[in-house]
Parts: sequence; C-alpha cells; structure tokens
Amino acid sequence: MSYLYYRHRLPVRIMHWVNVVVFVVMLMSGLMIFNAHPTLYWGDESYGGATKLLQIRGVNSADGPVGLTTVFGRTFETTGVLGAAPNVHGGVTLRAFPYWATIPSDYSLAEARRWHLFFMWVLVANGLLYVAWSMASRHLARDLAPTKTDLKSIWQSVKDHARFRHARGEAAMHYNVLQKVTYLAVIFVWFPLVILMGFAMSPMLNAMAPGWVDLFGGRQSARTLHFVAAFALLAFMALHVFLVITTGLWNNLRSMLDGHYRIRPERVAAQDTAAEAPIAAPELPPIEYSPDLAPDSALSYSAPRSSDAANATTSSAPTREAMPPTRNAPPNSATPASTDASPGPTDPPHA
Repeated sequence: MSYLYYRHRLPVRIMHWVNVVVFVVMLMSGLMIFNAHPTLYWGDESYGGATKLLQIRGVNSADGPVGLTTVFGRTFETTGVLGAAPNVHGGVTLRAFPYWATIPSDYSLAEARRWHLFFMWVLVANGLLYVAWSMASRHLARDLAPTKTDLKSIWQSVKDHARFRHARGEAAMHYNVLQKVTYLAVIFVWFPLVILMGFAMSPMLNAMAPGWVDLFGGRQSARTLHFVAAFALLAFMALHVFLVITTGLWNNLRSMLDGHYRIRPERVAAQDTAAEAPIAAPELPPIEYSPDLAPDSALSYSAPRSSDAANATTSSAPTREAMPPTRNAPPNSATPASTDASPGPTDPPHA
C-alpha cells in the first residue's frame, strides 16, 4: 500500500526553485554574450593566430545564409540551429545562437551583461546559503555523503538506471549513489568552476590579484572553461528533467512543491514468490480394507478373525491370515503353520 513521505524540507525546496530560475536566466544571457564573439581559444590571447577550439559563424552563400560550426578544426553545417537561424521577423539572422535561446531575444550585448551580472550575485548568494544550511542541518552528511556501501554499488546503480529500474519502497526515501555523487559534483565542482571562471574574465579582479588567472591558462582559457562548465550544468539539468519525467512527473513535482513524495510498495519477483510459497502435499487415495478380497492378495490385508485368534494361542507360528503372504509367493500357496493348527470352520476353502 502506498503512502506519502515528507522528502524535501522547505529551505531545500525554496533554494531549488531559485536555482532553476537563476541558472536559466544566466545561461540564456550568457549565450547572448557569447554571440558577441562566438569563438573559444586556449591561452591568454584571442588574436595573432591563436588556435580556435570552437567557432560558430554564419555566411552568405549563393544558396542563402549558411550556419557553420567548427570543432577542433572540423567544420559542420548547422544551418537553422547554430550560425544561421530564423528570427522573430520571419527572416534569417547570422549569429551563433538563435533568438529563442538568448536573453534578450534581439541582439544587445549591454543588456545581456546586465542580466548576467545581476543574477550571478543571486546564484552566489543562493549557493552559499544552501551549503551553510546543508552543513548546519546535517543534510549534507545525512543525505548527500555516500557511504562505503553506496560506493560499492555504483555499477549496480548504473545498470538499474540503464534498465529504468528505479527505487521503490523504503529505498525511494533516500538518494541513490549516482544521485549523491552527481549532486556533490554539481554543488562543489561545476557551480564553483563556472563562477570562478566568470570572475577570471573580469579585468578588475585580474588587476586586484595579478597572476591568479594564469593558473587556469589565461583569460581565454578561463572563458573556455566557463563555457564548458556551463554546458556541463546544462547536460545535468537535461538529464535531471528526463529522470523526473520517467520516474513519475507529478510525484517528483509534488515533492518539490509541498515536500511530500508518494512511496509505492516494492515489487516482488514472481520466482521469489513461488520459491517462498509452501509446497502442498499430494492428495493420496484412501486405503481400503476389505474382508472380501482373497487373503493371498498382496494389496489388501484382513484383520485376524476370532477363530484364528483361538488357534494362535496353541501355536507359536503365525497363521496365514495374521501375516500377509509375500508378494512373490506363488498363487494359492499358504504360509507354513504348526501341525497343531487346523483351519477353523469359517475359513474360506482352498481350491
């Protein structure tokens, strides 16, 4: 029988939804900022023949606008999505990311920077608050830190997810090991990296502490790492939403709205049920005792009669009726008896 379980506390739910809004705004405004120079490099410079790791551009050809994306020297046509895509006016715009993926929709580097930098501070504050609350309430140690048993079951958890076998019953009350490892990586690796690399692109912060950006390969390397970390978080969000849908959309949404998650009973395998079921005893036919059957038959047995009991007192050998004949005995043969014993008047005649 299913029941509701209080899965997420109020602070977790509030900070979760704040993070969703902040990340979406920062991602879309960041894509607009990227459109101003849609190329990634490694090193400190973006000029003088610097190696291009990624470039998205649009060109006008004889057949019309064409979008091209170059990754590590290999170029792919991406018309309609990257480089050249339809705009809100029905035409085609030559820019890296289309209007529906950016804030604002129309090209404006200044406005995109305002959106991006404001929500960056909201992201930092929300993240610090979440870490502080998680440590103070022991949410971090109790719910997110994997145990040795968890770490030993990573491969099994991977196989369960690949086969869409999700936890039920008591196991659904806790994060599985893949959730724990992934959430810890998001909280302590990817979000700190994307924020730190964003700071590394600031000329002011670079001037306040000269040299620290060089630890990451330079400002252009920091920009590339910022882009990679942002898309790693986007991949996590896409996978997260996919699992939310496939494991029960309304149940998962409700747990992040009012905190309650419905726990469903565990499935019991059919073979396990059959193995645990008691084995029924076979029904045997009743044994029939009939005095009308011949005493020579090996399949029936007649109790001794009163006359035989009288004869048994004068002889130490058993009578033919008191001991059934052997199965292999020849027909109409009698068990040897004492010479003093004589058949009673009620004994059946022998052929």
